[in-house]
Amino acid sequence: MRYQAQFIQALDSLKAEGRYRVFADIKRSCGAFPHARQTIDAASRDVTVWCSNDYLGMGQSPVVRSAMHAAIDAAGAGSGGTRNISGTTHYHIELESALARLHGKETALLFTSAFVANDTTLATLARLLPELVVFSDEKNHASMIEGIRHGGTSKLIFKHNDSADLERLLRKAPADAPKLIVFESVYSMDGHIAPIREICDLAERYGALTYLDEVHAVGLYGPHGAGIAERDGEMGRVDIINGTLAKGFGVMGGYIAASRACCDAIRSFAPGFIFTTSLAPAVVAGALASVEYLSASEIERACLQERARALKRRLTVAGLPVMDNPSHIVPVFVGNPVRCKWITDTLAERFGIYVQPINYPTVPRGTERLRLTPTPQHTDADMDHLCASLSKLWAEYPASISAMSEPFAKEA
Repeated sequence: MRYQAQFIQALDSLKAEGRYRVFADIKRSCGAFPHARQTIDAASRDVTVWCSNDYLGMGQSPVVRSAMHAAIDAAGAGSGGTRNISGTTHYHIELESALARLHGKETALLFTSAFVANDTTLATLARLLPELVVFSDEKNHASMIEGIRHGGTSKLIFKHNDSADLERLLRKAPADAPKLIVFESVYSMDGHIAPIREICDLAERYGALTYLDEVHAVGLYGPHGAGIAERDGEMGRVDIINGTLAKGFGVMGGYIAASRACCDAIRSFAPGFIFTTSLAPAVVAGALASVEYLSASEIERACLQERARALKRRLTVAGLPVMDNPSHIVPVFVGNPVRCKWITDTLAERFGIYVQPINYPTVPRGTERLRLTPTPQHTDADMDHLCASLSKLWAEYPASISAMSEPFAKEA
């Protein structure tokens, strides 16, 4: 019984901090995105979804859906095994070729998610490169942190997007040691964009490999949707690019794109790749259709950026604390977990607006926020309703909740 009591105690502590998460039962209707139905205790209500990472709405695209239907009819449901046994289909080969072309690399390697791709690739690189020193941005995603930790190698953390601090650490490392700089292009909780050119300059100067996570940028930036590195003309200087098929491309899965030797080494030595059943053919076919479509069409990317600018402008005019950044991410600062959860719960209950609170450990304590993700499908009317609703809640936030959350704000 003590085991169950410990589980309950741990959960109670989360609830006391306002950080306990409840899965949302959302029923989407194809073609109606971002509008959906949310079910709570057998009752349902209409909601507008404001926190989806399907940034372009490609999960609803007829191009993607028709490709998935065709693959199911042609190949069936599952992949049938790991890539080494029976899980490599022609769909997988085609998608890896398309991703390699997209990023201008010799080849690419598919994983079941971008988290797995980061975790297993970074851990395997540490095993393949003895005495490796990893230089990691302090705001890197949990998947990158886990991969570096699992690799068990030396790591040095540089200040967020701070090239001077990165160079200071590079100078300290042994000149003959293999080095790897690990960073993201778009940091999804703040919306910051990395100084890729400066980091690549340092990598060349100090003989380091570069590992760039473009998860929140692929499909969304660059003439062909290859990400910030393509937009900035630096793609050829980055050694290893990590990306996802689950956000801008609207399906699921992750990948790396790099040299043939690098991908072959990861393929041959990474347990997270070797022992995992491969993505289903229908998923791969849908992702391939999305990659090919967005490589040719810039309409969706342009519309996303316009919608993000429009929402930031409206929120600013309304006097709401938008966290300024140059990307499509729209964070609104709240500052404590209890208030953050009250706002999101009340938005759904009273205004039919669905957004999840962003609390610790996703962001540091005291920096809790709403993370809004406008899409091309969000209308001006959707934005006006969101801004008016948020303004009302900011004005009427209960003093009792403010007092209750005070200890957590102070702790941060």
